[in-house]
Amino acid sequence: MSEDSPPLTVFHMLEKNIGRKVSVILDQSYGFEGTLVSVNREPPGIWLSDAKAIVLRSTIARPIPQVVSREDRSEIFINLNSVQRIEISH
Repeated sequence: MSEDSPPLTVFHMLEKNIGRKVSVILDQSYGFEGTLVSVNREPPGIWLSDAKAIVLRSTIARPIPQVVSREDRSEIFINLNSVQRIEISH
C-alpha cells in the first residue's frame, strides 16, 4: 500500500464482503447469521438478508462456543456499536 492512500476502515472491509455469508456475534451467547447486503455509515451498521438468530454455548469440555439453535429472522439491521465480532464465511 502506498503512503498516500488512506488506511482501510471497517466499513471498507465490510463493503468488500457484500454478498457473502457472515456471522455477527453480539455477546458470548447470542448473534445472527445471514448474507451481508448493505453497510451503513450513519448510523453505523449492516443489513443482513436470510438472517437467522443463533444461540451459542460453550462448556468446559468444549470451550469454543458452538451454535446450538437457529431461528429465522428474514432481514435485519445490526448496529455496529453492539457487535463483538464478525466472522466472514468463504
